[in-house]
Amino acid sequence: MTTNKTPKSGDVVLLIGTRKGAFIFRSDEARKDWSSTGPHMPGSAIFHMTYDARGDGRTFAALNSMWFGPTIQFTDDFGETWENPEIQPSFVTRKDMTVKNLWHVEPGRENEPGVLYAGVDPASLFRSQDNGVTWGEVESLADHPTRKQWQPGLGGLCLHSIAVDPDNAKRMWVGMSAIGVFRTDDGGESWHPKNSGVRADFLPERFPEFGQCTHKLLKPAALMDRLYQQNHCGAFRTDDAGENWTDITEGLPSRFGFVLGLHSQDPDTLYVVPEDQVLADGEVGGGYRIVSDAKFRVFRSRNGGADWTPMTRGLPQQHAYLHCMREGMATDPFESCGVYVGTTTGQVFYSRDDGDNWELLVDYLPPINSVECGVVS
Repeated sequence: MTTNKTPKSGDVVLLIGTRKGAFIFRSDEARKDWSSTGPHMPGSAIFHMTYDARGDGRTFAALNSMWFGPTIQFTDDFGETWENPEIQPSFVTRKDMTVKNLWHVEPGRENEPGVLYAGVDPASLFRSQDNGVTWGEVESLADHPTRKQWQPGLGGLCLHSIAVDPDNAKRMWVGMSAIGVFRTDDGGESWHPKNSGVRADFLPERFPEFGQCTHKLLKPAALMDRLYQQNHCGAFRTDDAGENWTDITEGLPSRFGFVLGLHSQDPDTLYVVPEDQVLADGEVGGGYRIVSDAKFRVFRSRNGGADWTPMTRGLPQQHAYLHCMREGMATDPFESCGVYVGTTTGQVFYSRDDGDNWELLVDYLPPINSVECGVVS
């Protein structure tokens, strides 16, 4: 591992957000030799980072400081210098609401350069139309008629997943805890809950219209109406844009988990890391949350979740009391897909061959909140 090697066109960049700053790793397409810089923004909790390959390429960080509060920062030189937007995500007209945490930054579609979205706590959506320089609220979501009934999960009332439809400029989805999945079909003018078939085992009504605890929501680009989610109560797939969800948990050791990853070339291939939140005596332990059976296994499905295979080669299979946060998995766009997983004990494990074999990329980082991947344009 070397340091201070500036990424060049075609390089892989791995963006790692931790509780004590950000780290940027880079390699060429072989993904064997890595260099790194950081910590950037030391002392701040970085909930998510993203590289926007559109235009000249800009990296964004969702920063949450216990002293200075939540801010988005961006860099055009991979962390050598960082800038603040002129207008941060904030509730201008809602005097009773304050942005508590910034959870996620998502680039818009290829044909709308400069458009980005940000998800926050309390569950709300912000949009930038000038490459992150200014941000404004998508007010229709916070004004939803069900808003007063929304309840937070353990991590807060957070909007953490944003999936844009690459082919339909009017359609996108958001995932929120503990609210579920909502979709707009009119460019954000209105939103509708799309949770049919998704369990909420912690509620009196197990299949409510909303109130499910989505942990991560992702959309493969290749199939127009396909989405996946890792939920508090299982893994699910939809083939009709969220109208109906199919439970695809069978074959996994646990319904619970946070991370979700999609193969870059095959929309039927996905990855999850199941975790236990029930102690050996059956007692529910809300703060337990370690990989199932203390074995670090990345489960892969090649057929949209119809069956699952544990990928273990190179991963610790005993006494592995590890935990992954919801943003802790990423995949790269190469044909032999790279899969990257970060833990709250500071390790990043990665595979260069679709998950068949795994290596330890780095150890001893601060607790990892997020892992994101991009290729330099």
